Amino acid sequence: MHAAAHVILQNLTKRYRLRNKAKTILDGVNFAFPKGKSIAILGLNGAGKSTLIRLIAGAEEPTSGRIVRLSRISWPLGFAGGIAGSMTGKEGTRFVARIYGRDVEEVEDFVRSFTDLGEHYLMPVKTYSSGMRARLAFGISMAIDFDCYLVDEILAVGDAVFRKKCEEVFTSKLQKSDMIMVAHSPNLLRKYCDAAAILQDAKLVFYSDLEDGIKAYNEMIRRKQQTNA
Repeated sequence: MHAAAHVILQNLTKRYRLRNKAKTILDGVNFAFPKGKSIAILGLNGAGKSTLIRLIAGAEEPTSGRIVRLSRISWPLGFAGGIAGSMTGKEGTRFVARIYGRDVEEVEDFVRSFTDLGEHYLMPVKTYSSGMRARLAFGISMAIDFDCYLVDEILAVGDAVFRKKCEEVFTSKLQKSDMIMVAHSPNLLRKYCDAAAILQDAKLVFYSDLEDGIKAYNEMIRRKQQTNA
């Protein structure tokens, strides 16, 4: 067993049925996401990067194979799908705090202050705008310490002031935690990641150096463009 891994994929396969044909996202993949590395997930559009994040989070089930989680893994940042719409922001916050065995009052104090939802915090989540839902989900994510955070494009939400607050608290979290991140901006990847994994042809290839991964990814894009030209 990989003692120094956050997550291990064992012979993992994921297929979707699209109309009359199957699309394979992962095909018998064996891969360990190492501790001590924040990893950028790279791949062409439609390769299945977001699906991989949802699989790691447990929001989707693999077609076959196993996912072994050896650390406390977050849900994808900004994802509020796990909070029932009939719950108020307060109830949802307390519910998640209990699931993760955290001090309920401490978590609630942080979320209430951080999200700045005002009276909406005491209203059902189904009455929230998508931005308010994202604020709540992000606030709860930051209130609970995870060993590895999952990020699918969304690193910060809201207006400029709130986005800055998100980035500051997230940066402080990464002093003790790692991250698995899907993003298209090289600047963002360079700011937060130090390794890469490229998803191509239903396989994952690991690059311990981020720049090597970005170089290989850019070459992959160049070949794709030449093929389509």
